[in-house]
Amino acid sequence: MDEELAVVLARVEEVFASYPRRAVLDGCPHCRPATPVDEHDLFSLSLRLGGTVGGRDDVKSLLPLLFERMVTSGELDGSIVLSTVAKEEWRSWPAAEQQAIKDYLDAVWRSLLKEFPSRIGAFPDAATFLEAAAMTGDGIEKYLAVWDATFVPAADRHLAQLVTEHDFADARRKSLTVWLCREEVADRLISAFERDHDAEWADDLATASDILSRQSRA
Repeated sequence: MDEELAVVLARVEEVFASYPRRAVLDGCPHCRPATPVDEHDLFSLSLRLGGTVGGRDDVKSLLPLLFERMVTSGELDGSIVLSTVAKEEWRSWPAAEQQAIKDYLDAVWRSLLKEFPSRIGAFPDAATFLEAAAMTGDGIEKYLAVWDATFVPAADRHLAQLVTEHDFADARRKSLTVWLCREEVADRLISAFERDHDAEWADDLATASDILSRQSRA
């Protein structure tokens, strides 16, 4: 874990420390009994948290643990965790809590772009992070702007991977498709190929560039 991530995780822990973590969470009286908090099966808990198990304060109390595990392990689904935060209307929370969540996501994104392949457990690639971040309701535009301003080989390799795996016909990903199909992205991949033409990943950059060329002619 890089230093920036460690700092923001400590801040998340500090901001949400006033919400006590309960060992057993109340269940929906009509559909589920009380549920023990099992740190060894956080995925199952995250599926129900804030819905049939626990309330908003329980979501807040568990955020430091969930955010830490999303960085350090692959046991959690980022989209599930962040959609829970959205359902609990995080944009109505105190400003310090909102800022801690924003800072965490920003740091995760910057860390992901700095290394290829990703070492962020819940986010093995850029597409997975962007899909999860969209669940917050804030959109993904600010993350794409950071990508535009991040000129390191790892960020270019993430870009090539995204282009290669992206479904350009999927209407649900239209905003990302529009961003990818800009001339600036194609030029960036060409420049990356020219820079890294002797590297083992050069063919990936070239393939992604060819895909965008075909999209522009379609």
